[in-house]
Amino acid sequence: MSTLLSVFGERQQYSFPSIFIYGHTSSGKTYVLQTLLKTLELPHVFVNCIECSTSRLLLEKILSQLQSLSSKTKHASHISCDTLNQFVCLFKQEIMAEELQNETIYIVLDKAEQLREMEANVLPAFLRLQELADRNVTVILVTEIVWELFRPNTGCFEPFTLYFPDYSIGHLQKILSHDHPPEYSADFYAAYINILLGVFYTVCRDLKELRHLAALNFSKYCEPVVKGEANERDTRRLWKNIESHLKKAMQTVYLREVSSSQWERLQQDDGEPGQVKGLSAHTHVELPYYSKFLLIAAYLASYNPSRSDKRFFLKHHGKMKRTTFLKKHEKTSNHLLGPKPFPLDRLLAILYSIVDKRVAPTGNIFSQISSLVTLQLLTLVGHDDQLDGPRYKCTVSLDFIRAIARTVNFDIIKYLYDFL
Repeated sequence: MSTLLSVFGERQQYSFPSIFIYGHTSSGKTYVLQTLLKTLELPHVFVNCIECSTSRLLLEKILSQLQSLSSKTKHASHISCDTLNQFVCLFKQEIMAEELQNETIYIVLDKAEQLREMEANVLPAFLRLQELADRNVTVILVTEIVWELFRPNTGCFEPFTLYFPDYSIGHLQKILSHDHPPEYSADFYAAYINILLGVFYTVCRDLKELRHLAALNFSKYCEPVVKGEANERDTRRLWKNIESHLKKAMQTVYLREVSSSQWERLQQDDGEPGQVKGLSAHTHVELPYYSKFLLIAAYLASYNPSRSDKRFFLKHHGKMKRTTFLKKHEKTSNHLLGPKPFPLDRLLAILYSIVDKRVAPTGNIFSQISSLVTLQLLTLVGHDDQLDGPRYKCTVSLDFIRAIARTVNFDIIKYLYDFL
């Protein structure tokens, strides 16, 4: 915070034209910035770029917030802004108010990585807004990625960069200890947080996730105290009670595959994590009808040899004995070797064979393939712009694909070469 204060300078002084603040998620970037601007009562505009799908929405939101900063405008009206040139002109008009002329205006763009998806001139214009508008304005970009991933190939004005490091274990201990329930002492909750961080700190340093885990598992930690089996200072007995519980919770860090109520119900029943529907990876994914067949086709393409396609997917393929077909590899299981990459045309050919109705190769089918890649059910091998077409691998397990196949009444075992 002291670094930010020195960068801001006095209220009437010109600050840096643009400041680039980056760091991992939950490292306090947005909170510190908002607290500083509100405490010092600095005129500022705060916009979350995720809420603005186009540059027009972004520019209009900035102008509308600027309009509300002026005491002359009691009822802000909608401002239409289509271009950056128009934005600069309207921006000059909005800050003509006396209370804004002698102070630095701060425009904070949170989740600034979204600017890379907008027109090529948006980011360079914000970096040089002070020069373009000839006004005392500073644009602050807040993001989780480094500046090198922002810098255009054609070059641009370089902002002042400021890195927010991750919270140390000591900082996390202090922050999380503030959440202690009023019915328990602060020392008791601090001891619980110390145990929690000892287990999870090596795999998770996200404050939001740790706060969720602390709230989710605290009732189990208090169980011996509630039952009268231990007091708040009996740390050893409390640790023994929650040790196995926290080890189970390690399997669900970041995944959110079950709700908090499901997880609490599981612990009351003393069940294993795998016994909860949806707890193991991907088992609770809801897919569209044709996406299920696409995934089935991808699994068959990954685990069946390409030369077996004729045997499974042609009605009149002639005689083909298994002993002669896999003479050299009769002891090798494709499921033990893992999934093999396959081209897009083979995936579509298998899809057309296993779906009852004719499926046209429309953009909808290709978008569903991209969705399966995004869900990490398929993996893109190589680049999708290579000349011979993209290649994929199916990453789901046999149990998962059998569960998917049952929902569409497809017996996948009959089409797997390893189970002939």
